[in-house]
Amino acid sequence: MKLEFTYPLVLLLLPLALLPFFRTDRQALSYGWLQLFPRDPISVILVLVLKLIAAGTIATVIIGLSGIHRSEIAVERVGRGAQIVILLDRSRSMDEAFNQGRVNHDPSKVFNEEQQREIKGRVARKILADFASKRPQDMFGMVGFSTYPMRVLEFTQKQEVVQAAIRAGDVGRGLAETDIARGLFAALAFFDNQPYAGSRIILLVSDGGARIDAATREKLTIVMKRNRTGLYWIYLRSVHSPSLFGEPGDTIGSVDASPEIALHEFFKSIKTPYHAYEAENSNALRFATQDVNRLENLPITFNEIIPRRDLSWECYLVAASLLIIMLATKFIEVKAWR
Repeated sequence: MKLEFTYPLVLLLLPLALLPFFRTDRQALSYGWLQLFPRDPISVILVLVLKLIAAGTIATVIIGLSGIHRSEIAVERVGRGAQIVILLDRSRSMDEAFNQGRVNHDPSKVFNEEQQREIKGRVARKILADFASKRPQDMFGMVGFSTYPMRVLEFTQKQEVVQAAIRAGDVGRGLAETDIARGLFAALAFFDNQPYAGSRIILLVSDGGARIDAATREKLTIVMKRNRTGLYWIYLRSVHSPSLFGEPGDTIGSVDASPEIALHEFFKSIKTPYHAYEAENSNALRFATQDVNRLENLPITFNEIIPRRDLSWECYLVAASLLIIMLATKFIEVKAWR
């Protein structure tokens, strides 16, 4: 444990703690012969103890005023789970229902009234919160993105903080544009210059794709391989959006493919662990998170940051205790004199 001081110059006042040794409360009396008084070692010891208590009171007050604190420390932990960065789409389309505007021409698919009202972003946050609560050993970070990414949460195991970060995404409305590449770079930055300590994944939750230019694709490939990061994409399929896994008329892998399919093909080409899931309602989204929960449960080593702790109040408490002892001794002395 390393101790530090916010105001170290205050410690220059510590010599004031020696004042009790230069002051006496005894009154000067004249005696004909001092040898008539026997030696009283107990009184000598008590006087010394009281002076030490007074000196300790002054010293602890000065140390408290200096802002003494324990510095931030990193403690190595070993558990099971993964380092997971939740990359959550905050674009405007996430504020729409899963099946908003859908005309159901397929009699095999029946969308009840509740499914028609399921807002994609709200359902995603609810299921992500449940997913995180069932993985207390994981380290969670979070990035929200639309036009620009926002680093919402640093890696932590504290569930109350993780849940608060997920709930915070339900504030306001998202922007119209979605830049997945910037979001991915922000999520990958969590692992930059960090020793590999176990399973690392980015959990991308988005309802759309984006076309990424060749230079950006190359850079993303390099960073993902260097950081040894797996990617899970939970694709919240919108009303008229294509399937990632191919439907009649889709031109998978060609330049004419939809942005979602082109992005899916790019992720597969990176040659790092990648899984994609399509979710058209809350049940499909829940299945996807359950599958992630099943796949990512490996041993993990990580450093937990213990924040700095202020010790000033402990100093003041010690000083108050010593002062009470001195006052009690003075009270006993006055009572005995009377």
